[in-house]
Amino acid sequence: MKLQAIFWDYPKFLDEQYLNEFIKKNKNSDLYFWIMNRFLEHARVVDTFQFFNISEISSNFHKFKLTNYSLKKWKRLIEVYSDSQRR
Repeated sequence: MKLQAIFWDYPKFLDEQYLNEFIKKNKNSDLYFWIMNRFLEHARVVDTFQFFNISEISSNFHKFKLTNYSLKKWKRLIEVYSDSQRR
């Protein structure tokens, strides 16, 4: 299960419907950015893009605390996908 890799320690977030509703309800709150940070650090890119788009990741990138590996990965993804959306 994709969510288990992200929220192994928060069982309530393993339910995708609950997580979707929680994200919508808490948009732009500290909890919202905490969840996005968990996705950026632990989720596959394809799974992250199911919940968040590249522009909101990019515009809030300064808020995240990521490992060096995740930081480099997401900087490159933002560069690539942001450029492709401008065309």
